[in-house]
Amino acid sequence: MLAGLAALVLCTALSLALGTRPIPLGTVLDALSGRITGGDADVVTGLRVPRTVIGLAVGAALGVAGAVAQGVTRNALAAPTTLGINAGASLAVVVAIFTLKLSQPVEYVWFALAGAAGAAVLAYSMARRSGDLDPVRLALGGTVLTAVLTAWTSAVMLASRRTLDEARFWLAGSIGGRSLDVLYPVLPLLLLGLVLALLVSPALNALALGDETAQSLGVPVARIRVLGGLAVILLAGAAVAVAGPIAFIGLAAPHLLRPFLGNDHRWLVPGCMIGGPVLLLAADVLGRLVVRPSEIEVGIVTAFLGAPLLAVLARKVAR
Repeated sequence: MLAGLAALVLCTALSLALGTRPIPLGTVLDALSGRITGGDADVVTGLRVPRTVIGLAVGAALGVAGAVAQGVTRNALAAPTTLGINAGASLAVVVAIFTLKLSQPVEYVWFALAGAAGAAVLAYSMARRSGDLDPVRLALGGTVLTAVLTAWTSAVMLASRRTLDEARFWLAGSIGGRSLDVLYPVLPLLLLGLVLALLVSPALNALALGDETAQSLGVPVARIRVLGGLAVILLAGAAVAVAGPIAFIGLAAPHLLRPFLGNDHRWLVPGCMIGGPVLLLAADVLGRLVVRPSEIEVGIVTAFLGAPLLAVLARKVAR
């Protein structure tokens, strides 16, 4: 955990200092303290501070959502992306842009949450088998649901040039070019999701033993699944509403932390609050540097790096 905090401080500093216009850390500190104004100070306080704060919040939300989703479903491949939650939020936002003529990310919030909730409920209902949750059916159902919802999203965007123009930047997944005004409306929901995740984390250890064993240990399985699912919906929906559908952070963070923190969710969930932002900020900084003076959106970077990880995890789970 201490090493993770050190990595988080480093990534935060790099996010404030690096980009199309590199700024020395000393200048960054002077800008944050108000000792200098104009020029580099405006870049730091006006652009990079909001970008970094949003990265911290979104990364924590996605990392914790992935850990809770994997614990609730007993599926190592569960994440907001693989369960169709991101795709559901994306479809809801695109439909809202098409029908209601929305134009600002701050207006997308409730539609993204509604879409995330609908997709999560649908994926869960598809995975029910004889009253129990089948992890294999959940993974397959989530994959199919993601493909279907993504196809519908593309169809709506192709039907309207305005919708395409409004949604394509958001759908790429980015924490740049956004003010903190986008984060404020979802911040209470994000905090509520984190609190719920911490509350259910001890019970997730019992769920790993199976529903019958967990019930025999006195764990209210149905209630824990509802609370855990609600935490995932709030966290993933809030993250998608702010930054768009960013893939693989929720899948990667828990798996990368388990060799260091073990499988105890009482450590893993708080650890993902640190590991998620580290991964997201590192990917964002990488996207700023590889094609300077242009940038690659962080959602594209995480998808490019996460696809091999998903293949490795799928092979591991199959073995």
